[in-house]
Amino acid sequence: MSVADASIEQAYRLASARYAAIGVNTEAALNELAKLSISIHCWQGDDVTGFENLGIGLSGGIAVTGNYPGKARNPDELRQDFEMALSWIPGKHRINLHAFYGEFGGKRVDRNEIGPEHFQGWIDWAKSHGLGIDFNPTCFSHSMSRDGLTLSHPDPAVRHFWIEHCLACREIGQVMGKSLGSPTVTNVWIPDGYKDNPVDRWSPRVRLAESLDKIFAKKLNPLHHLDAVEGKLFGIGSESFVVGSHEFYLGYAIQKQILLCLDAGHFHPTESIADKISSALLYLPRLLLHVSRPVRWDSDHVVTLDDSLQSIAHEVIGNEWQSRIHIGLDYFDASINRTAAWAIGTRNTLKALLIGLLQPSMAREAEAAGDLTARLAYMEEAKSLPWSAVWDQHCLNCQVPVGAAWLELAKKYEDEVLSKR
Repeated sequence: MSVADASIEQAYRLASARYAAIGVNTEAALNELAKLSISIHCWQGDDVTGFENLGIGLSGGIAVTGNYPGKARNPDELRQDFEMALSWIPGKHRINLHAFYGEFGGKRVDRNEIGPEHFQGWIDWAKSHGLGIDFNPTCFSHSMSRDGLTLSHPDPAVRHFWIEHCLACREIGQVMGKSLGSPTVTNVWIPDGYKDNPVDRWSPRVRLAESLDKIFAKKLNPLHHLDAVEGKLFGIGSESFVVGSHEFYLGYAIQKQILLCLDAGHFHPTESIADKISSALLYLPRLLLHVSRPVRWDSDHVVTLDDSLQSIAHEVIGNEWQSRIHIGLDYFDASINRTAAWAIGTRNTLKALLIGLLQPSMAREAEAAGDLTARLAYMEEAKSLPWSAVWDQHCLNCQVPVGAAWLELAKKYEDEVLSKR
């Protein structure tokens, strides 16, 4: 054992004793953390470009800023970058693919024509690395995303195209889940909305509901596949009205008993999705969370260990909802090393979950007893507990770099691989 490793283990023993004194078992927390998987989004690696080669730029109210060198240009490069990032992240995780990341062999395959064969390379790769896959229809950056509308478009031909695309994606997701032995969450998000105030808000929502009914008409085996829908407050080009609002999808998900996706960036800046989790789970069997960091708008910044993230993790862990909540990341930053961005965001999400697992029970007990003074005092005292020593031990147990040691490896990878693309 190296001197550094011995120092980490010594710090962990002291931290473990400190936690034991307040009734927290750090070994149990580490065992639970090792079971939790984060769904890591592929679109951070290539700036939401995809591999269709249709020559259509990014649209749908999405914007990626920055021009850092080393963007993945094909599936092999993206998988290579994933493997490198995963070597810096403790635990066993999942990847999250959009539909336009298939392998199309240089041929034009339209969105309503894709099939499992276009993702077999991803399935084989994921199986070889013990990873699950989650999936998403790509209802943007396409000529049939007309007038800022897809599934709610007044033209039946446009709606039919996107219905076919979403149906194809559900079948692909089912094959992925069955092949990998872990259910694929296929999440439907559409950019539909208006820049200015509409006269008629009802009709687009009626059309969207009818389109969704056709998409979800066929029941799929939940052992292989789970459906999710995702709302949004506003986007670029849909500042005044979004068809698929939170209220729309909350009602729809409850009606159909499918997953509701709560994205941390898809609400007003003063809203927290942590406060929505308990309400939604009263009526839904499961939730999908998209962990992001909005800065004044849905700007999808790399996740940091801020109060918002910790509130989300505390809500999940404190209520023991790990089996009912699927956690994925959703951000894209082209101003920094993209592979490092994966590591930073995923490690921070795991840190927040660990902090939740290490929370002592005194604050909850004080609240139950009506002692709100003690509740506040205990919650504040918990912030200074030595959770970081437990995190370092987790990294050591998982044989990944401790602290910022991974950054040196990221820079080496950038010099040897990314900078030469």
